[in-house]
This record gives sequence, structure tokens and C-alpha cells, in this order.
Amino acid sequence: MGIIHHSNTIRWMEEARIDFLEQIGWGYKKLEDDGLMIPVTEVSCRYKSPVRFGDTVRISVRVSAYQGVRLTIDYRITDLSTGRLRAIGRSGHCFCNREGRPIRLKKFSEEFDRLLSVLASAEAD
Repeated sequence: MGIIHHSNTIRWMEEARIDFLEQIGWGYKKLEDDGLMIPVTEVSCRYKSPVRFGDTVRISVRVSAYQGVRLTIDYRITDLSTGRLRAIGRSGHCFCNREGRPIRLKKFSEEFDRLLSVLASAEAD
């Protein structure tokens, strides 16, 4: 069909999230080394137009909600050359310790908690 498989979009969202966390100074390796895990609790994607083989896309990431234990990230996938919207996605996460028990991020890192609070409130404005 010449169209990428829909499951690739979810993988791209994951890669964009990993890159986003690295860019804000809280990459997965750092977090996991410190004993924090951020598992996915939900994921969704609405496909607006197909991505074809050879297309290049841009994935914009933003923190849309943060409540101390839970984090929601939104994604916009657009065609790099035309700007056409290809998909809109969302992933939900919770913060857990190494044993998989939910924790309040503020108890783990006040700095990371504050940063996510600022990012979430900036998006609400």
C-alpha cells in the first residue's frame, strides 16, 4: 500500500518522548539509575492522514497534564515538507519506584517535579 504500518506511529511517539526527556535533562537512564520508572499506563493515537514510505515527519511533544504521580504527554505528528497533520497522540504514565509501587515525584526529586509542573501549567495557559 505504500503506507507505514500504524504501529510505527506509537513507536515514534516513544522515541520522541525519550528524546524529550533527554532534552529537559531527565533521560530514562538517569531516572532508572536513580530508581525511578515511568511506565506507560495508556496510549492513544488518531490518524489524520497517511504517512507514506519516504515521508519525513516532525513529532512535537508537550506535557499536557501532571498531577505528581501521573503524567500525560501529547504528540503532534506533521509532515516535515508540507506541514500537514498526520496524527495526534497521547500517552499516560505514572511514576514508580524500582519495586513498581507508585510514588509522588516530589518525594523523589523536587527539581523534576517543579519542572513538570511548570511545563504542564505553560500548556494550560
